[in-house]
Amino acid sequence: MPAFLANEDPQQRLAQWGAEGLRNCELLAVILGAKTQWAAELLDAQEVSQLATLPFPELAQRLTPRQAGRLGASLELSRRVLQQGLGVMPVISCPVEVVPMLVEIKDQPKEHFLTLFLNARNQLIHKEVISIGSLSASIVHPREVFRVAIHHAAASIILAHNHPSGDVSASRDDIELTRRIVKAGEIMGIEVLDHIIIGATDFMSMKEQGGM
Repeated sequence: MPAFLANEDPQQRLAQWGAEGLRNCELLAVILGAKTQWAAELLDAQEVSQLATLPFPELAQRLTPRQAGRLGASLELSRRVLQQGLGVMPVISCPVEVVPMLVEIKDQPKEHFLTLFLNARNQLIHKEVISIGSLSASIVHPREVFRVAIHHAAASIILAHNHPSGDVSASRDDIELTRRIVKAGEIMGIEVLDHIIIGATDFMSMKEQGGM
């Protein structure tokens, strides 16, 4: 980065040139309330596209809580604006259609438990990483899943988590957890449609395998 850009106040450049006239690192600096040079170093280590897919807990490990909150909120708002602007609310009718929506967790070194939230037409309205576990286990409570489901007025949900080992077979814990969440969903009136286990190169539908 040129020295004169590193030393300039990104807020002043924003006022002078508008958001469209700023580089990625300057836009990030404005969002985070940070120096341009620091934002540039962050982007040297992480591409913008990669940074945008990190779940909030991982953002919080790289940034201060306030910065992680600002960035997470900015990214989520941009996703919603783009989705509404394009009229894109994908309909999910089979497990294969879920797999592209899990790209951010399939290669993670720890288990990530993600949930897709759908409306009455089986259109995706929200997705969120509910918990991050260890190398071989994710820890999630049904109340955390349904808290988010109720917040987004979801009619149904699809559970998903990755197996860092690459083996997508359901463990005993996976089956027990799924059945607990299904039972909770029956009480709440929110159907659990499936639980997808994904690895680096393969996936498995617990619904299709009779594990629910």
